[in-house]
Amino acid sequence: MGADVTINYQRQPVEEYVAEQTNGEGFDVVFDTVGNNKLQNAFRAAKLNGIVVSVVSLSSQDLTLLHAKGLTLHLVYMLIPMLLGIGRKRHGQILTELTQLVDEEKLYPLLDPKEFSFAEVAEAHRHAESGNAAGKVTLTA
Repeated sequence: MGADVTINYQRQPVEEYVAEQTNGEGFDVVFDTVGNNKLQNAFRAAKLNGIVVSVVSLSSQDLTLLHAKGLTLHLVYMLIPMLLGIGRKRHGQILTELTQLVDEEKLYPLLDPKEFSFAEVAEAHRHAESGNAAGKVTLTA
């Protein structure tokens, strides 16, 4: 999908993949899509003066490591323009650009190959939680 390295945080400890991939120095940029207590792993995986980007930040965090390593934390919450009425025009431009990328087939969703009907919603939920889904789990009519 374009990343230099992806990590399965459930199967490999932070210290191990940081040592493996960066000779123990840490990553320039860590993109966190899990949040909660896993955001601390992102802090541990980033190098000194590195950047941590999170899209799931609705949690309380100990920022000690963030300060000790001189990290920059960037929180992305795309709904702010819609909720606060600030920058809506730019948000619309971003969505227009995304639409063009989708139309040009340069951007597409990663969907799990297994489809579920609405009657199978519980099974779909179990599949998504199992960690075996490869992409988004979809429901069909």
